[in-house]
Amino acid sequence: MEISPEDLKARIDRREAPMLLDVRDDWETRLCQLPNALHIPIDEIEARADELDPDEELVVYCHQGVRSAAVVEYLRQRGFKNVKNLAGGLDAWARGVDSSMRRY
Repeated sequence: MEISPEDLKARIDRREAPMLLDVRDDWETRLCQLPNALHIPIDEIEARADELDPDEELVVYCHQGVRSAAVVEYLRQRGFKNVKNLAGGLDAWARGVDSSMRRY
């Protein structure tokens, strides 16, 4: 399951934002990020998954949506039912929602 950048932006604007999980590397988060996102790098997700609430709505993102899709699949296998991938990642967000966001 995915959510488009435009749909996520609309939810944020309506103050109905799900929990955001950024699974990129530390250096990537220094370039750009979405506000209020929890940062757990993909290589730490297995060790830190207990920090997440399996009943909370969660949108996972990375640069282009590949790593986050893998994390979504992993979390679903662990019993997370309401977890989605940000389609196209932050690159799609920067192209379609926020042109001021730094692209890399």
